[in-house]
Amino acid sequence: MPVPHGDGWTAADLDRMPEDGLRYEVLNGQLVVNAARKPRHQWLVQCLVRALTASAPSGYLVLEGVGVLIDEDEPIPDLIVANGPINWDDRGIPVAQVQLVVEVVSKSTTLQDRMVKPVVYAEAGITNYWRFEPNAFKGQLPGESFPVLFAHELGADGTYQLTHRVSAGDAVALRSPFEFTIDPATLLP
Repeated sequence: MPVPHGDGWTAADLDRMPEDGLRYEVLNGQLVVNAARKPRHQWLVQCLVRALTASAPSGYLVLEGVGVLIDEDEPIPDLIVANGPINWDDRGIPVAQVQLVVEVVSKSTTLQDRMVKPVVYAEAGITNYWRFEPNAFKGQLPGESFPVLFAHELGADGTYQLTHRVSAGDAVALRSPFEFTIDPATLLP
């Protein structure tokens, strides 16, 4: 396992990580290692990629599991929507091009997806953050079905504001980063 240079890990250090099936990312100079995702998680992500791609206007790209380049960090959301031309051979997408990040919460990423990453994304100026809860969670409302979508937009104070909380079985029309209507129930078998 490579060791970090100086005060911590950087996105550049990820180029030296082993190809061992694990997912490596850098958050606040710390190396974060996650296990491979479960089929249910990946199915939700793939269904969302297809739905967003079908709705995306020209010039928008929907990408799964690609890093966001934020200074020396490189968090890897489950999905991003970016705009503008990208360099297909770079290791990630510059944060200025990222319009939406999506996280699907799993047991191993709960704290990162709910608390750490939203702060990192907001401080970097990413306009939209969506989180999907595919399993029972604290704060679940009576009658809510899975997955539950929490859609946030960056507020004037630089923090995310909840704009929509959508249970499976309910459709919602979102307007940012582009018009998109979804019922979270369509994302799981």
